[in-house]
Amino acid sequence: MVRLDATHDLLTRSWVTSANGHTDFPIQNLPIGVFSSADDPRLRGGVAIGDEVLDVSAAVRAGLFTGDALHAATVAGQSTLNAFLAIPSAERVAFRARVFALLADGASERSRCEPLLRHASECVMHLPVTVGDYTDFYAGIHHAMNVGKLFRPDQPLLPNYKHVPIGYHGRSSSIVVSGTDVRRPSGQRKAPADAAPTFGPCRNLDFELELGVWVGAGNAQGTSVAIGAAEEQVAGFCLLNDWSARDIQSWEYQPLGPFLAKSFATSVSAWIVTPEALAPFRIPQPARPDGDPAPLPYLMDAADQQSGALDVELEVLLLTAGARAQQQPPVRISLSNAQHLYWTVAQLIAHHTSNGCNLRPGDLLGTGTISAPTPDGLGSLLEMTQSGRTPIDVGGETRTFLMDGDEVIVRARARRDGYATIGFGDVRGIVYSTTNS
Repeated sequence: MVRLDATHDLLTRSWVTSANGHTDFPIQNLPIGVFSSADDPRLRGGVAIGDEVLDVSAAVRAGLFTGDALHAATVAGQSTLNAFLAIPSAERVAFRARVFALLADGASERSRCEPLLRHASECVMHLPVTVGDYTDFYAGIHHAMNVGKLFRPDQPLLPNYKHVPIGYHGRSSSIVVSGTDVRRPSGQRKAPADAAPTFGPCRNLDFELELGVWVGAGNAQGTSVAIGAAEEQVAGFCLLNDWSARDIQSWEYQPLGPFLAKSFATSVSAWIVTPEALAPFRIPQPARPDGDPAPLPYLMDAADQQSGALDVELEVLLLTAGARAQQQPPVRISLSNAQHLYWTVAQLIAHHTSNGCNLRPGDLLGTGTISAPTPDGLGSLLEMTQSGRTPIDVGGETRTFLMDGDEVIVRARARRDGYATIGFGDVRGIVYSTTNS
């Protein structure tokens, strides 16, 4: 189990002054990512601290790590972080503790560390992991209910939903890092009144608000991960926007589920927030409503039920092309929370591997759309607009689905009294037309 330690101390400040104010990246966070900079175009691992990025490979060369922290830092400084995700959690903890000590106020190594910082504005962030496989779940029950009501008013949830974590195998090749523009996909579309399908640009482009989970060491093919051990397979978290072409999806998804409507792009935030950073924000899994079935034994663990959920606030903002041209700020259109997931991350992993499916370091799991039970916390335009029937106001403009030039921005914050608030960094992308080159 991830434990609280000195790295969560609210009173510790950093000699990096930007880490001590309103920031996603105080010294109590220390997420890791892959960056390049104008003075050094090589891709390498870095740790976010305030408005700065610590060059981990340079810190290794400077002799700032020893022991377990040295091995962890060596793989953390590489151009892709798969090997870092695969290390035992004890090594990850040692690395975190050492970076915390190096960046804390009064650190004796400050003069050696300071030249190893790059301002974030001078850095280009890259996809932090070579993603081998991507599975997207459907664990947000309020989203599932809302979507079900649109298409099956008499039976919003299918009979299996509360018994088995539903998921599908997504496309890893089209996962992109935050800031990557998203091309409006084309595909077959057939409206209910149409006699036959047509092929063309998606008309009903949508986003989905999700958390991403980076897999750690993984399991051998033919084995399964027990629910009580599933937490050890979680090496980090990110924000995830599962872009969705609703008109293409509605025509193709039966009988085998999502395909081209989902495979054109999935955006993730650049920074990997570790389980250790999120330790203060673990909460009990919300009790299931009366009458809901208990999870089967392979999905049930008392410790996971006691601390397997996360209290992470999730926010979606929309910036239209018109607002951008007038230098207006984005408009918040949703405020949800990760605690609304029906299944814990450990349950998702235990189920994923229950048939002997092997997960590998750097595999990505999406939680599914995390909608709140209230209208102000819906995680997709499909829900907000009732499948396009009721437009929403976006700063004086209206939207049913995304238009070219729209930018979707997802942010997150984890807050708890007595602990520093931490964030994930944005995941954002601007939609552009299929006619653009």
